Amino acid sequence: MKQLVLFSILALSVCSAGAQTADSVFSHERSRLSVGGYGEVGFSRNFYSDHVSRYSQPELHKDDPSHGRFDIPHAVIYLGYDFGDGWSLGTEIEFEHGGTGSATEKEDEEGGEWETEIEKGGEVELEQFWIQKSFARYANIRVGHIVVPVGLNNAHHEPLNFFTVYRPEGENTIMPSTWHQTGVSFWGRYNDFRYEAQLLAGLNADNFTNVNWIKKGPKSPVEFDIANKYGVALRIDNYTVPGLRIGLSGYYGHSIGNTYPNDANGAGATYKGRVAIGSFDFTYKAHNWIVRGQADYGYLGNAGELKYMYNRLNSKSPYKHSAFVSGNAYAVGIEAGYDVFSQIVSLRQKGQKFYVFGRYEQYNPYASQTSSTAYDYTEVKRLAAGINYKPIPQIVIKAEYSYRFLKSLYNDEPSLNIGVAYEGMFL
Repeated sequence: MKQLVLFSILALSVCSAGAQTADSVFSHERSRLSVGGYGEVGFSRNFYSDHVSRYSQPELHKDDPSHGRFDIPHAVIYLGYDFGDGWSLGTEIEFEHGGTGSATEKEDEEGGEWETEIEKGGEVELEQFWIQKSFARYANIRVGHIVVPVGLNNAHHEPLNFFTVYRPEGENTIMPSTWHQTGVSFWGRYNDFRYEAQLLAGLNADNFTNVNWIKKGPKSPVEFDIANKYGVALRIDNYTVPGLRIGLSGYYGHSIGNTYPNDANGAGATYKGRVAIGSFDFTYKAHNWIVRGQADYGYLGNAGELKYMYNRLNSKSPYKHSAFVSGNAYAVGIEAGYDVFSQIVSLRQKGQKFYVFGRYEQYNPYASQTSSTAYDYTEVKRLAAGINYKPIPQIVIKAEYSYRFLKSLYNDEPSLNIGVAYEGMFL
C-alpha cells in the first residue's frame, strides 16, 4: 500500500493521484524512484462500413462487409523521483497505437533505389514532465508539461477508471484525450475538497475540426508549444459523502492567432476565438456498485470565420482543414457496473471482481450549424453493455457490445469490442 501511495505522487494522473501527493512527498521510507505505467490491448469487429463515403453516400454502403481491428491504444511508462524537502519530478511517456516507425531501405525491386517509408502509424508523446514543490497538503506548485483535468476522462484516464474497452467516446471526441499542455499548476486538498488552477498555452484554432471540435487544439506542428494566447483551467472535487466524488471543471482561453509566426495584423487582431468549456462529473463506489457520469458543454466564438483563415486555406500549411467548425459541442454519459463476485464468498475473499455494466452516452461535436452546411452524422447516441473481470487488482479483461445510433439518414454502427488492460507499479 505504501508503494502505491508513493507512486501516486510521482506518476499518476493529475486528479486521480493529486489528492494524495502532498501527504506522501515528505515520507521516504521506500525508494525515492518510482516506475510504473498502464497499457491496453483491444480487438474490435465493427459491423458497418469503413468506406470514406459512408456518410456522404450512406445508401451505397448499407450492406458493406464488417471490418476488424487489433490495436494498442495506449502503452504508458511512468518515471518519478522524490528529491526530498518537498521537491519531486514526474514524467509520463505514452506510445499510442503502437508508436510510430519509419525506415530507409534499398529497394532491390526498383533497381536499388533508396526509399524512406512510414512502416507503422501511431504516436509517441511526452504527456507529462513536471517539477513540483509541495509546501503542505493544501499548497503545491507544479511546473512543466501537465495533464489538463477538464472532464471526467482527462482527470481519470487510466484504463481501470472506465468500463468500456476504449476511453469514453463522447469526451474523447470533442476534447483532447489525454489533454496535456505545458504550463503552471497550483493545487492542493483542504478537508473534503481538492482544487487545482492552471495557466496554459492557448489552443490553436487552426486545428479545430467539424468532427472533433477542439480535440486537436493543443497540437503544434513546430518544435514548441505556441503561446501567443493563453488559457486557464480550473477543477474542484468534493469527497464529503463516503464513496462519492463530485467534480466541477472548466476551461477558458483565446484560440485565433495562436499560430506561428505571429501575425499581429492578421485574423488574431480581429477575432478572438474564445473557447469556454464547463463540465460536471462524479464517481460513486460503494455497496459493490461503481457508477460514473459526466456532462460537458463547450462554446467557441467566431466559429464561422475559422473556415476562411489563411492557414486553413494555404495548400502548404500543415493544417488545411476546409470544413466549418461548430460554435457549440456537448457530451453526456453515464455508466454503472455491479460486482457479481461480491456475492460469492470464495471469490470475494480472493479479491477477484466481475462487473456487469451498461453505458449510455450522447455527444455532438457539431451541435450548432455554423453555416448552411450540415454534418448530421456527428450527432451520436451510443449504448454499450458488457463485463469487466479483474483476476487481480492491476489487471482487467473487458468485453462489450456497443451500438451507435445515428440519424435515420445514416446507417447505425454496431460493434463488438474485447480488451485487456493493466495499471500498476514496477518499482
